[in-house]
Amino acid sequence: MATQNPTDPVEATGADVVTRFAPSPTGFLHIGGARTALFNWLFARHHGGKFLLRIEDTDRARSTEAAIEAILDGMRWLELDWDGDAVYQFARADRHAEVAQELLAKGEAYRCYLTQDELAAMRAEAQEKRMPFRVRSPWRDRDDGDPALPHVIRLRAPQDGATTIDDRVQGEVTVQNAELDDFILLRSDGTPTYMLSVVVDDNDMGVTHVIRGDDHLNNAFRQLALLRAMGWREPVYAHVPLIHGADGAKLSKRHGALGVDAYRDEMGYLPEAVNNYLLRLGWGHGDAEIISREQAVQWFDLAHVGRSPSRFDFKKLENLNGHYLREADNDRLAALAAPRVETLIGRALTGDEHALLAQAMESLKPRARTLIEIAEGATFLFAPLPLAMDEKAAKLLADAPEGLLAAAADRLRALDDWSAEAIEAAVRETAESAELGLGKLAQPLRAALTGRAVSPGIFDVLLLLGRDASLARLDAAHNYPAGA
Repeated sequence: MATQNPTDPVEATGADVVTRFAPSPTGFLHIGGARTALFNWLFARHHGGKFLLRIEDTDRARSTEAAIEAILDGMRWLELDWDGDAVYQFARADRHAEVAQELLAKGEAYRCYLTQDELAAMRAEAQEKRMPFRVRSPWRDRDDGDPALPHVIRLRAPQDGATTIDDRVQGEVTVQNAELDDFILLRSDGTPTYMLSVVVDDNDMGVTHVIRGDDHLNNAFRQLALLRAMGWREPVYAHVPLIHGADGAKLSKRHGALGVDAYRDEMGYLPEAVNNYLLRLGWGHGDAEIISREQAVQWFDLAHVGRSPSRFDFKKLENLNGHYLREADNDRLAALAAPRVETLIGRALTGDEHALLAQAMESLKPRARTLIEIAEGATFLFAPLPLAMDEKAAKLLADAPEGLLAAAADRLRALDDWSAEAIEAAVRETAESAELGLGKLAQPLRAALTGRAVSPGIFDVLLLLGRDASLARLDAAHNYPAGA
């Protein structure tokens, strides 16, 4: 396969643009598929066109309802809404078979009676000669077969010359037609093949732009032969490089090739962060890193999709997610974090505790990069007495000067006003009276109030816990045994 220099992309024609995302429901919506869906969605929305969803469920042995629901759920979570109803490919099998028969009637396809043994012998001969296996059926130029006998229907693909695709990402790509074989349209049991189904569905759905992974580039030449045999409109092709791991190897589960549900449920990312990150994996707009949905629709084009594989970097995704956490509405974050908190503390939150969680977001989200970190950071608010101490917190309490926490508790207990200003003043006065820097008091205070060495600011912690809970925790901790 020879790749030539790319030509300038042809401008799309506004509302005439129709793109599609066509996943196979044999598993989750993986992260590479999500990026393909996003690119198709953005291109259609940018041009005011349509974005269609087709479930390619022709593999009946592996397609499952659970996988279909996982795909739809992932699309909804990423807010990639599609136009009209989802199309289910298997339901259109009769239409696919009808086209195969039409090609047969036009002389663009033929019945092939090659047996499995004959095909195996042809394959072995090609291997012995170290040549790529191409089916060259003797039935291509024969019409004396008995239709009552087992046979398949093959496309009569062009054998001379070359086919060139002006791909909007890869540039002009040319394949010699001799490299193509007469692929099967209908199997011997009458069921259509993937290649036939895809072409028929794209045509019938009015798809104008096929934007997909570059692992489908070879398929494009076979599909184009079928399109031309039917005399149908040819779509614009754009084959996007696949996503690789941070080490440059093909993306696998250890790199992050998981379902988008894992990014939501197991890793605690926000959909806007995942969308932004996927957008920047292989596409760019100058130096822009933080790109809103509105900007993405306004700016997206195929001309700025790169031709090299992108590398998945969790650190960048986490940093991006941290940005969107800081920008997110507190009530929304609390609702997302609450189930995680409940799992961690082993009980349901009360209505007042839900309100407290929302109130705590301003203090929790600046330090967090995921919803998991927010939930873990919030658990101290709902911990029962006696407070469990992590190792570092226990050491801070054991090393605290004698009477320091009791003095802090006394000053705080004397407050008439449990406000941020009054709390800060009382803590600072305690530190000054003990001739200590604020940090020397804040560290054991944090340990006594949260059971950990890291938390939101100490004044925020006291304010969020409230007077009664704060004093109860200090009273329980200021006699923490030295060396414990």
